[in-house]
Amino acid sequence: MADRPLDIGRLYERHGEELLTFIVRRTSDTEVALDLWAETFAQALAGRGRYRGATDEEAAGWLYGIARRQLARYYRDGRAERRAMQRLGIERPQIDSETEAEIVRRAGLDDLRQVIAAGVAMLPQDAREAIELRLVEELSYPDLAARLAITEQAARKRVSRGVGVLSRLLDTNTLMEALET
Repeated sequence: MADRPLDIGRLYERHGEELLTFIVRRTSDTEVALDLWAETFAQALAGRGRYRGATDEEAAGWLYGIARRQLARYYRDGRAERRAMQRLGIERPQIDSETEAEIVRRAGLDDLRQVIAAGVAMLPQDAREAIELRLVEELSYPDLAARLAITEQAARKRVSRGVGVLSRLLDTNTLMEALET
């Protein structure tokens, strides 16, 4: 690959569906995932001249690196963007229900949501409440601390511990085994 330009079409054919699944599993929102997926390929196309890899594996790694940057930008900027869109009354174009259902199926989102719900249910009440306020209600740490009548440092610890437990449970498939019994 190093002596010829990166073939984005080939990259899309080989990794398009996998990459979409990767993004959907990290956003749990098919429409957002489709936007980030399209932007990932747009960035790959725009930056293909800077690609210096030589193998298909390196090309895939480069593409997933772009996707991870898109996800990081989404998480960093997404909340402000969503608020601005709401303020302006702009709605994201809808995808048809069949397409959404197929994306959800491929990404295993229903199973993942069950696993996360079971993991959250296993957490102590204080960690569950902190995670819900921070991640679902999107409260800032100062607001979270005020709501729980604790210090900001304690609020950060509760969220961090809860997310850490969930992460370990997801990584070790403990929750999947619990759901099967």
